[in-house]
Order: sequence, then C-alpha cells, then structure tokens
Amino acid sequence: MADATSAVSPLRRRMTQDMTLRSLPPARQRSCLHAAAKFSRYFDCSPDHLGLEVVPPG
Repeated sequence: MADATSAVSPLRRRMTQDMTLRSLPPARQRSCLHAAAKFSRYFDCSPDHLGLEVVPPG
C-alpha cells in the first residue's frame, strides 16, 4: 500500500504544517484547505500560481 502522504501536494503539506504551527484546530484547517481548493477551481488554476493580483479590491 502506498504512503498516504505521497498523494499530498507540497503546497497542501506546507499549508497544513503552517496551520499546525499556528495551533489551528483540525476543523479550521479543513475549512481553510477547502476554501483554497474552491478558490483554485474558480480560477481554473493551481493555487500556487494564484496571488493577490486575482483578488478584487474590496
């Protein structure tokens, strides 16, 4: 059986590590990861290629 962490992208792993270091609870981490996934699907682009320039001012 393959290691479960091998399927996780480096960006997702880094996000999870950063949120763990900030002591965010698991439910909040899932929420943030879900929001990042929705954001990238909306722009049809990998989240590591998206930045502040795509976020409208507001």
